[in-house]
Amino acid sequence: MTGQDGRETVAVVVVTHNRADLLSRLLDGLAAQTRRPDAVVVVDNASADHTAEVLGARTDLPLHVITQDNLGGAGGFHAGVRAAYDAGWDRLWLVDDDVVPAPGCLEALMAVDEDCLIAVREDLSGALVEKAAIDFDLHNPLAIHPKRAAVDTVYADRASMPALVEVQNVAFEGFMARRPVIAEIGFPDPAFFIFYDDAEYAVRARRAGHRIMAVRDAVLVRQLDFNQQHDLSGWKGFYMYRNLFVVHLRHGENALVRLKPWLITLAVVLLSPVRGGRAEARNVIRAMASARGMRRLSDPARPPR
Repeated sequence: MTGQDGRETVAVVVVTHNRADLLSRLLDGLAAQTRRPDAVVVVDNASADHTAEVLGARTDLPLHVITQDNLGGAGGFHAGVRAAYDAGWDRLWLVDDDVVPAPGCLEALMAVDEDCLIAVREDLSGALVEKAAIDFDLHNPLAIHPKRAAVDTVYADRASMPALVEVQNVAFEGFMARRPVIAEIGFPDPAFFIFYDDAEYAVRARRAGHRIMAVRDAVLVRQLDFNQQHDLSGWKGFYMYRNLFVVHLRHGENALVRLKPWLITLAVVLLSPVRGGRAEARNVIRAMASARGMRRLSDPARPPR
């Protein structure tokens, strides 16, 4: 759906759940863009706070609201990307509800002629906090975690970055893809619920031959601190283990890498008396069993016919 002036159109896809005040700040940031979005698709995952009032009060953005059961971030981005794709927009920009783009962020992204891009995140102090992996290793069976280096571990600050940096995984907090990419690789997989749906999508894009470039001058400000140390014995731990295992089972580049989930499961169970206890052991066993059934991409995530 090319614009009347011949330029590419862009739809922003936002997923939110019970974070109305953060969502309001994000929408303020989108309304202040020097390059206005052509559509803003907001997927509300059954919010019980004042999200509906926040969305209903906006008259300054081309909002399209989807309200659904809480299907997690993965189910939300699946629904939003599918809706924006079906509407015919040229580029889709995926953002979470806890970031705010600087006024020139979208303009900087649209100026780059690449099929897959990410904005570069910083925190409220201006420090670089872009966690996208520069090296996402699915080849070495000895790499316990595939992320070997990230933008913010390679570069001290934004000023030290080149204008474009190739990355190998993404977060759905500023990822942009052109329409033909989605036509080729499909949609985010709603079966993930939370965690690793974005990393798995980036692997699919790269396997299809698309580079993913981080755009230094596309500034995205994260409103919350990163909390990467989730409780592996709690409910989130199940999804973290399972979805990490799914990435290895689907995309491991050799048999030993595809064997890693089994070895991690065994190690966690054996070490459970001195670390996460029975709860973590139960989580990892359930995760491994569930991951086996997710070796193949779910049908809703497959490319559109």
